[in-house]
Amino acid sequence: MERLAGMAGMAQTPEWVKEFLARMEGTGWSRLVHLLLVAAACIAILGAVKLVTRAVRRAVDDGNEEVTSDAERRAETLGAVLTNAARVVVVAFFLLMTLQEFGVNIGPLVAGAGIAGVAVGFGAQSLVKDVISGFFLLMENQFGVGDIINIDDKHTGTVERMTLRITQLRDSEGRAHYVPNGSIIRVVVLSKDFARALVDVEVGYDTDPDRAFEVLRQTGKSLHDDKPELAVEPLEVKGIETLGANGFVIRTLTKTAPGAQWEVARELRRRILLAFREAGIEIPYAQRVVHHRGEGVGGED
Repeated sequence: MERLAGMAGMAQTPEWVKEFLARMEGTGWSRLVHLLLVAAACIAILGAVKLVTRAVRRAVDDGNEEVTSDAERRAETLGAVLTNAARVVVVAFFLLMTLQEFGVNIGPLVAGAGIAGVAVGFGAQSLVKDVISGFFLLMENQFGVGDIINIDDKHTGTVERMTLRITQLRDSEGRAHYVPNGSIIRVVVLSKDFARALVDVEVGYDTDPDRAFEVLRQTGKSLHDDKPELAVEPLEVKGIETLGANGFVIRTLTKTAPGAQWEVARELRRRILLAFREAGIEIPYAQRVVHHRGEGVGGED
């Protein structure tokens, strides 16, 4: 019995420890410690989300920095949306816990926030529409970060950032377009899986069409051999497209990597110009024929 009593005495907290804890409680250090723990938990949550998104990006990375695959674009998009959502949740959680530490009853606050959310939802229908539209854009994987898209024939550019509310585009002139997801009606993706470079070439009527076709095919083959990562397949000559005032137009198509159609088209035009010069094929220029009607001057017999 004495032994048990001694163990119970050892288990009792010393008086100086109790006094120290009471003093800490009175000066507010306990509250500060709780807030630091909440802040550490928030940082841990953000760090975990960052590690998950980084792991997903590494898992779908194919090692080719010049071409961005569809899986890489989707991982980038989902990572950005997940990071933004985690930040909002963490900030809201930290604010609620801070209010609770200062003695504010957050139960009615949460309930009131729900009711206020319903009221705001009726007043901000466009915002709700944007969020719902953004959710389905992500779920259906219509486009992602890195894709080149055209929205309603008004905005064309590369998707730089995508959230549940807006889609940010960067056009060829460097201008940033912020488009609400709820206003998007029709989207044309210009870099989905593959693309095609369309190049029309006009030659004079005195040019042999078959010879011009052969020169174009050789030029396209050389481009495919030099840059297979951009020109996926050799050039395909579709034939004579139109008969113009100064010559006939030959249409060509080249299958390219996603988003590389403009670069391939520019390089192809340069090579076609050099190949036509070497082959003696002239690209026609605008000509004008002027008929001069003169009146005869003669005396009467």
